[in-house]
Amino acid sequence: MGRGHVLYFNVGNKARDFLYKGCVNQFFTHNHILRSPSITRTTSTALYSHSSPLVSNGFAFFRLLSFTSTHRRAPDPDDPVNLMKEDGVSVCSQMWIENFREPERIATNLTSYLRRFELWVLAYQKVSADDMGAYMPRSSITRSALEDLLALRNAVLDNRFKWGARLHFFIKSPRDKTDYESLSKRKIKAILTTTQPAPFQDKIVQEVLFVILEPIYEARFSQKSFAFRPGRTAHTVLRVIRRNFAGYLWYMKGDLSTIMDGLKVGLVIGSLMRDVRDKKVIDLIKSALVTPVITTPVDAGERKKKTKRKYQKKRVLAEDEPKPDPYWLEAFFGFAPEEAEKVPSWGHCGILSSLLVNVCLDELDRWMEGKIKEFYRPSKSDVIWNSPEGEAEQGNTSWPEFVPTSGPDKTRKMDYIRYGGHILIGIRGPRADAATLRKQLIEFCDQKYMFKLDNESLPIEHITKGIMFLDHVLCRRVVYPTLRYTASGGKIISEKGVGTLLSVTASLKQCIKQFRKLNFLKGDRDPDPQPCFRMFHATQAHTNAQMNKFLSTMVEWYRYADNRKKVVNFCSYIMRGSLAKLYAAKYKLRSRAKVYKIGSRNLSRPLKEKKGQSPEYQNLLRMGLAESIDGLQYTRMSLVPECDYTPFPSNWRPDHEKTLLEYIRLDDPKTLEEQRSCMREQGLVSPQDYISMLVWNYKRNAVVMDQLPLLKSGGSIFEKDQQLLTSNHENHDQKTKEEEEIEEGLHVARI
Repeated sequence: MGRGHVLYFNVGNKARDFLYKGCVNQFFTHNHILRSPSITRTTSTALYSHSSPLVSNGFAFFRLLSFTSTHRRAPDPDDPVNLMKEDGVSVCSQMWIENFREPERIATNLTSYLRRFELWVLAYQKVSADDMGAYMPRSSITRSALEDLLALRNAVLDNRFKWGARLHFFIKSPRDKTDYESLSKRKIKAILTTTQPAPFQDKIVQEVLFVILEPIYEARFSQKSFAFRPGRTAHTVLRVIRRNFAGYLWYMKGDLSTIMDGLKVGLVIGSLMRDVRDKKVIDLIKSALVTPVITTPVDAGERKKKTKRKYQKKRVLAEDEPKPDPYWLEAFFGFAPEEAEKVPSWGHCGILSSLLVNVCLDELDRWMEGKIKEFYRPSKSDVIWNSPEGEAEQGNTSWPEFVPTSGPDKTRKMDYIRYGGHILIGIRGPRADAATLRKQLIEFCDQKYMFKLDNESLPIEHITKGIMFLDHVLCRRVVYPTLRYTASGGKIISEKGVGTLLSVTASLKQCIKQFRKLNFLKGDRDPDPQPCFRMFHATQAHTNAQMNKFLSTMVEWYRYADNRKKVVNFCSYIMRGSLAKLYAAKYKLRSRAKVYKIGSRNLSRPLKEKKGQSPEYQNLLRMGLAESIDGLQYTRMSLVPECDYTPFPSNWRPDHEKTLLEYIRLDDPKTLEEQRSCMREQGLVSPQDYISMLVWNYKRNAVVMDQLPLLKSGGSIFEKDQQLLTSNHENHDQKTKEEEEIEEGLHVARI
């Protein structure tokens, strides 16, 4: 053993422990602890050199490790890896729970959430998925991207972040490979003066603000608004109308969509500060609204140049470039109704714009809720609404109960719904009340939003004329049911009655208009399908698959329409005729009749070289050796599903809100105490308590007792539980040997 080893073993216990800790710290900590080049070079030279004094002098080795351990750097608090202490989704979940637990609490300290680096990483993943078309897991984010993201967060916190930057960025998109420092003056001028997409870093800041603000306002928003909110779609609006708007004679439809073009900054900030009092967040949103957006006006000459048709080479997508929307989805988006067509975009707010619109219009929703309570007057002779509160309905107002018409002794009631910038008000009562409400609504919008409305923009229409909303027509259908009842003496009397039902019907006229806009047909009275030349170079199988997806979405869109079968069958007729004309031009078959003769009614047989007529193809298809082509769906009305009349609850909430409220209720200690007291009153034993009894008895008696005789014995359940809990050695010793043998036999049998 050398001199160094002898010195090492002669060191005391404290020094030996210190030496061991120094070795562990040097070799098993993260690489960033040893960032100093001099220290790294000294340790590597000393450890790997054969002529090193460490081999001959163990004390020098001890001094070296002592020196490096005392100069070891502490973990950097600003290191991106160290800042990700929790998952971003769990942070968001906690925010939703806190805001739904106390929905009236004013948010004052949101800067603490802005500091949470987990939210910035989550926003980066979301924006990257939108930008690249693929989800990026947290483990795939590079170290440089995390450092840039941290720099962006610090710039936002230090008020150094500027909206709409064009050349200087804290972080760039993974797809952006442009070297902005080496650009020419012409390109720089074009970037600074022309319309450009929103910077990647702006989208990240918008997403972080949206993640922080959405749970705050979703817990406060009215139940009467349904646009730009999670879980509240256009289908929800149609179901609410069918459920709550039956029995109303006068309807008022208003278009406030000009608010989506923008409001005064002071009005928006004032609406925000009703619930949010954090200066950092308010200043960020205010600067996003105030900062001008650079846009390039398009001249008429440039428009003509763009419309001029020329040959375009087929573009190949890059590996990290997102795929464009498929044709069927693009066509379906063209079917967006007027109420859902406009999406707000305020300044540099981006995704925040829709949330800010709902924040501003929430005051209108609250005002209308107050008017609904003021307007309500119940009547005892009403078969539907006769309770003082107006919420407890005595019957189903939509189906199949019959709503009586209005009169002097009938109930006066009103309801309201808002989808984006469009409102719908149903009134049961005289028309004069509707005119008074319209006047008050015009005054409110003028005072609150400085928005001028007139009688033409808020028309009052009777239900018999039909009210268009979300491309569906609301109308009244009169039915004459036979009412049978038993009179005095047991005689059954049958009388003819009169009742009305609210009908929600898809507008065929609006459907034709949308198809004409997409160039699928021409003409109004006798619509003629036009060939779909966008799919000219696609195969027959791919074209049929695209149109089937489009038809499937149309079937889902008209799910709650009374005439679902009729309108979907019309859509199928237009799509089938359009494809037949396309195939006739593509395969030179001259007419649709020849296309249907070769390809069959649903175009499932191959039209290329007229293979669909050959018996060889039929044999190969029967044996599974030929590729089959999916035919068009819903070619007959009997194949279209019926309208969905599933009952809609009056106090409906989206699934995520119900889950949140249920979790908050179960997490409340009062709920747990109520459940325990209820179990004690009923003499029940929870599975957890029963397992605790078994374990406790096993520990006390050191023998697994057979509880079966106790459970089979007479007496109340409460007495059995007490017997299980108080069983001990004394009552165990009192048992006879026969009972012990029986128990042992049962125990062995169970084992």
